[in-house]
Amino acid sequence: MGLLSDKRLFVFDMDGTIYLGDRVFPAAVEYISRLRESGMKVLFFTNNASHSPEYYVAKLARLGFDPRPGELLTSADVTIAFLKAHRPGKSVYLVGTPELEGQFCKSGITLVPTSEVLSGTPADIVVTSFDTTLTYDKLNAACRLIRQGAEYICTHPDYNCPTEDGFIPDSGSIAAAVTASTGVVPRFFGKPYRETIDMISELSGVSPAEMCIFGDRLYTDIALGKLNGVTAVLVLTGETKKEDLEKSDVQPDIVINSLADAPALTW
Repeated sequence: MGLLSDKRLFVFDMDGTIYLGDRVFPAAVEYISRLRESGMKVLFFTNNASHSPEYYVAKLARLGFDPRPGELLTSADVTIAFLKAHRPGKSVYLVGTPELEGQFCKSGITLVPTSEVLSGTPADIVVTSFDTTLTYDKLNAACRLIRQGAEYICTHPDYNCPTEDGFIPDSGSIAAAVTASTGVVPRFFGKPYRETIDMISELSGVSPAEMCIFGDRLYTDIALGKLNGVTAVLVLTGETKKEDLEKSDVQPDIVINSLADAPALTW
């Protein structure tokens, strides 16, 4: 029996773990399909909130992963769930892509536009994310509100997003700029924070001890497992390299080169 034979839910980071851009990693589709056939639950979780859930479902389908209803969550889902449960009725200034703005609006969250903030309209909460449409006006508006006392939240802490052409600045880098200007550190969501595991457990009916997570980043994917009682498997197909393990306080339970090595751990 493999080291993961007692797990019921297999959580997969996406970019850098099962694919990179539009390039699917070898054995990823076959492994995930076999998990379902064996009666295991599968969940795709990405911190990347720049795209809508519909975008990711379509991409997973196009790449051959055959996503099922309830198999996808993003850091935006966790952030929105928190806002609706703990900050009902509060107005939000969002630094995010049009897709993320649409997701917030569909969830019934009141967004204050940039032009109105710069004209003096207040907002209760500032939320920043991975925004590929970032402008100076957006940064200025966010910082202005935070200096005026708005609560500051960030969807996820990733500093860089992996692409087929290398890394590009992600949500954590934008948050760092806001913090540098205001002195305020946001409350982060997504991986590796407890709210993410709580939401996954609630939706799946699976306890953390019965989960494992596959990911390529130590400070998000692997830390999510190590901080919350979930078995953490590092794959070396994305951001983290073997030499990075020597200087990291976060250590995975298992290290594999790619998902091609995962079946031997499972059956």
